[in-house]
Amino acid sequence: MSVQQVRNYVDLGVLPPVRRTDSGYRIFTTEHARALAVARRMAEGHGWVRTREIMAAVHRGDLPAALAALDGGHAELDRERADIQRALGAFETVVASPAAAGPAPRRPARIGEVARLVGVRTSQLRIWEARGLLRPERARGTGYRVYDEAEQRAAQVVALLRRGAYPFDIIAAVLAELRTTGSPQRVRAELARREQDLHRRSLRRLRASAALHDYLRHRESLD
Repeated sequence: MSVQQVRNYVDLGVLPPVRRTDSGYRIFTTEHARALAVARRMAEGHGWVRTREIMAAVHRGDLPAALAALDGGHAELDRERADIQRALGAFETVVASPAAAGPAPRRPARIGEVARLVGVRTSQLRIWEARGLLRPERARGTGYRVYDEAEQRAAQVVALLRRGAYPFDIIAAVLAELRTTGSPQRVRAELARREQDLHRRSLRRLRASAALHDYLRHRESLD
C-alpha cells in the first residue's frame, strides 16, 4: 500500500483522525493499523464503497449511520436471495411442465394460432409483447405478427408462469436466461451456482460484520 493511499483513507474517514507533529508530520499509531485491518476485512464482505461509508460514520461518532449502512448491505443480499429463489421456482415450474417441455410447432405462426396454443386471448399476447416479454417479427407487406419456434416457446413459458402468479420481472429474467442458454435445465443449474456464490458472499459479509463489532467494542474500551 502506498503512502498516498494511507493519506486518502485518512481523508475519507476510513482511518481515524491523525495527529500531527509541530512540523506537520502525521503520527500514525497501532490504532490506525487496527482500523486498516478492519477496513480490509470489511471490504472483503461489503466492497470498498460501503466500507468507506461505514468506517467514516464510525470515526465521526455516528453509529446509527454506520449501522444503517451495514444493514443496507445485508438487505441487498436478502433481496438478491429472494430473487434467486423466485427465479428457481419459476424454472422448476417450466421444467416440470409438459406444455413448456414439449415441442412447439416448427413453422412460424400468426398471433391467433399462438393464442390458441398457449390458451390466452390475442390481446394478452400483445400486452406481453408491449412489456418486452415476446418479440414476434412482422411479415413483409402485411405487417402481421409472426412467431417463430423460439417465440412460440417463450409465449408458452410466459403463459405458464403467469398462471403460477409469477411477477413480470421474474418472467423477464427467466426468458432472458432461456434466450441465452436455450435450456431450462442449464439455467436452473446456473441459478443454483449463483445461489451458492451468494452463500459465500453472505459468509464474507458476516465475517466483516463480526470484525466491525470487535472494532466497535475496542473503541468503546478506549473511552
